[in-house]
Amino acid sequence: MLLDTASLYFRAYFGVPDSVKAPDGTPVNAVRGLLDFITRLVQDHHPDDLVACMDFDWRPQWRVELIPSYKAHRVAEETPSGPDEEEVPDTLSPQVPVIEAVLDAIGIARVGAVGYEADDVIGTLAGRAAGPVDIVTGDRDLYQLVDDRRGVRVLYPVKGVGTLNAVDEAVLREKYGVDGPGYADLALLRGDPSDGLPGVPGIGEKTAAKLLAAFGDLAGIMAAVDDPAAKISPAQRRRLDESRPYLAVAPKVVRVASDVPLAPFDAALPAAPRDPAGLEELAARWGLGGSLQRLLSVLHG
Repeated sequence: MLLDTASLYFRAYFGVPDSVKAPDGTPVNAVRGLLDFITRLVQDHHPDDLVACMDFDWRPQWRVELIPSYKAHRVAEETPSGPDEEEVPDTLSPQVPVIEAVLDAIGIARVGAVGYEADDVIGTLAGRAAGPVDIVTGDRDLYQLVDDRRGVRVLYPVKGVGTLNAVDEAVLREKYGVDGPGYADLALLRGDPSDGLPGVPGIGEKTAAKLLAAFGDLAGIMAAVDDPAAKISPAQRRRLDESRPYLAVAPKVVRVASDVPLAPFDAALPAAPRDPAGLEELAARWGLGGSLQRLLSVLHG
């Protein structure tokens, strides 16, 4: 089970009231909410291995160089020497280091790589996995990794994590008319304002799905643009032709990396905390109470 950790703690932050506080009055709604999420996931799905995938760089420079608008509207502060700072709610930022410390003390693998997003780490680990993989994320971009043959599916939280939509190829075909790899082509054609991806003007989700159904993939669509005999409307032909500079770089930006260099780690679910004393200290300082106890008892089996 691969967790898109930031996606889940953002959901926890907005789903759990900020009246949930540590003894010193600091909100810990994202921390406790995430622990409850993980408890529920382990309880319901019994993964053998669990990895909390991290954004070591939420807006990698190599993606920005290809499409400068990539996530630009979410930059809070530009940092010349390192990753730009993402706009994060004031009371969430201080909770992130606490989340990291708690996961480390429990012994849940926390994996990231310099210059890459959590999505890229997930793509790399999903590609390496021998058995079935559940990717837990509120980010539809990861639908591109769905692969029935290898047992890779996305568990998409609809409400908290009590209700999860299991997304496999049948769901993708029914909803979008594409398979996993086809979803990446669909996403780059229609664009995504939340990621600053312009897309092709005038081509929305339905038109993109129709083009992919007719011509197979992005390469097939562009071959049709170059073929005067291909059945493609003049307006679509013109728009796609004018969007060539964007379409030449968009696949590299939209498709998750599958070759991220990762340090060795142990993904096995811990039966007991890795650092019991440290965890006890964190629990007392941040008032983690029942949320932590429930997770530890589920892990203990």
